Amino acid sequence: MILYDLVCDKDHGFESWFRNSTAADKLLKAGQSPCPRCGSVKVRKAPMAPRLGKGTAKDFGAETALASAPAGVSSAPEAKLPAVPASPPAEVAAAMENAAQALTKLRETIEKNFEHVGEKFPEEARRIHYGEAPERAIYGDASLEEAQELVEEGIKVAAIPWPKRRN
Repeated sequence: MILYDLVCDKDHGFESWFRNSTAADKLLKAGQSPCPRCGSVKVRKAPMAPRLGKGTAKDFGAETALASAPAGVSSAPEAKLPAVPASPPAEVAAAMENAAQALTKLRETIEKNFEHVGEKFPEEARRIHYGEAPERAIYGDASLEEAQELVEEGIKVAAIPWPKRRN
């Protein structure tokens, strides 16, 4: 896994994890990594140092970054970052709760109005796309590789964060 800094055409910055750089390029080109702030699909990689999702948190700490600075380049940080609070500020917590409620409502709408096809999602999406099955709204499961293949075939898919049920 690799974490990229991204920016949309409205200059909103955000981060997103991808399986690898090829997957990132394909998903960005296909508009499958929209900006979480405005929804724009015109997203590009921002200048950054990619972080790989392997190792421990210590592996990504300042000690590693500073120790690997090339000769002649200052390894001193330019400014100290403020400590991260143990819990988010009230407005952040409220925004997170609103987002969770919106995702829960989206899940309920999808479950009510779409047909669940489970692990057969890639095959059923293809059948619908190629006119071999009746057109209808479906949802189900697909691996990242299966979703990429569908996108390459011109089949529109979207990954939706699926919140756990609260009851």
